[in-house]
Amino acid sequence: MGKLTDKIALVTGSARGIGRGVALAMAEEGASIGLIDLDPDGVKETAGLVEEAGSRAVAVQGDVSQRAECRAAIDRTVEAFGGLDILVNNAAWTPTRGLRILEFDDATFDRVIKTNLWSTFFCMQIAHPHFIARGGGAIINFASGSGTIGNEAQGAYAAAKEGIRGLSRTASREWGPEGIRVNIVCPFANSPGMIDWAKLDPESHEAAIERIPLRRVGDCRDDVGRVCVFLASDDASYVTGQTMWVDGGSGSVR
Repeated sequence: MGKLTDKIALVTGSARGIGRGVALAMAEEGASIGLIDLDPDGVKETAGLVEEAGSRAVAVQGDVSQRAECRAAIDRTVEAFGGLDILVNNAAWTPTRGLRILEFDDATFDRVIKTNLWSTFFCMQIAHPHFIARGGGAIINFASGSGTIGNEAQGAYAAAKEGIRGLSRTASREWGPEGIRVNIVCPFANSPGMIDWAKLDPESHEAAIERIPLRRVGDCRDDVGRVCVFLASDDASYVTGQTMWVDGGSGSVR
């Protein structure tokens, strides 16, 4: 028996990187996994890997910045597996090249907010009645040290991610009496964005790694995914409203 046997999860942004790592870590602990991502080939590949790990998967191509497409993914997951116990809001987008506040145009700023913050809000609202039907549930929302620190050239992303933390803390209070736990993860892991950073600015990337006490970048499955398994499992049944910095001790502002 795995820690998540008979549990049903939806992971957004799961075609690669952290989303894929979380999906695989949860699958290895027995969860059935719903997956949504803009990339149809990537999300299907993740579904195949989940099945190779011995769990069930359903893949949905969709844009989580649109409420209707969030609903479609949740509905498809519930139809396939019979309910929903875990929601992981991982989907994110920010320009590959950082923009300072005065460089943003409205459309780019809006896309960052919608893909990160609005998608989390949509999925939480839509998932809520399904959690109630199961007697509770666990939500894991992804934030970032970019927000807790206030990294330069990350204004929109920082705003969205800190918005997610505020939304999550409020939801933990409002929904706690209903048995719904809401926690936040701030990772530093070998995601596609991290790889792009290393290619675009290797000096600052190496300098960031040097500031990590554990002297390595986290693994999407073995480091971040395992923490998400804990937060979704009964081992964390008394944990809610918390931010977990899965960053190797890199010094995110607490």
